Amino acid sequence: MTEHHFTASDGVRIAYAVEGAGRPVILLHGFLSSGARNWAAPRLVQALVETGRQVIVPDARGHGRSEAPTDPALWPADVMARDVIELVAHLGLTDYDLAGYSMGGRTAIRAIVGGLRPRRLVIGGMGETAIMEAGPRADAFEDAIRNGALAQDAAMGAALHKLMADQGLKPEAMLGVLASFHPTTEAEIRAIGIPALVLMGRGDHDNGSGETLAAWLGGRFVAVRGDHGTAVAAPEFRETLVDFLA
Repeated sequence: MTEHHFTASDGVRIAYAVEGAGRPVILLHGFLSSGARNWAAPRLVQALVETGRQVIVPDARGHGRSEAPTDPALWPADVMARDVIELVAHLGLTDYDLAGYSMGGRTAIRAIVGGLRPRRLVIGGMGETAIMEAGPRADAFEDAIRNGALAQDAAMGAALHKLMADQGLKPEAMLGVLASFHPTTEAEIRAIGIPALVLMGRGDHDNGSGETLAAWLGGRFVAVRGDHGTAVAAPEFRETLVDFLA
């Protein structure tokens, strides 16, 4: 994939990669991940390119090759959705699809609430409650990031710090990500009105109901093998997403 950058309206440099040609599809990754880890490694980028699509994979601010500000002023509510809206404007896109996994799914919904109008929408790994609010999991993540092995869930704290260290992620930036989460109402979700697919692992029990989210979107729900961490790599996840966007 070819790496590019653009500068967001607040001066933060955002990285995105592009591969292929055809109708664009933007893929948004999850928390503590990157475009390469979330979408390229499980061969989702390759599968979409092989169907004649241009694939655009940004790294959310704080992640991957994007700038990772530590100033809380650069982490206002909905900032990652704003980055996606500005990326679409930067690229001049009018006919495109949008997919997001986990945090990327929440970001996709918030960007649509903020004015984006993709042709089709795919949400992976999220039910209605995780879209509507960050909730207790965000509190647990914050505790784990701040306190590491001294967190209330010591194993989670140690695992998150290893994950951040392995990717060169800054704890202060990850706390900024959590602080920027913005709630979404059921009415806002129901008003989206875009053909939608919700994909969720059968073992993913911490993010609400994928069936409910799909019903509110007026879309389709498909359960795949795996849990929140592994479903995106399931062959049926890839096949269903590709078919829906064909």
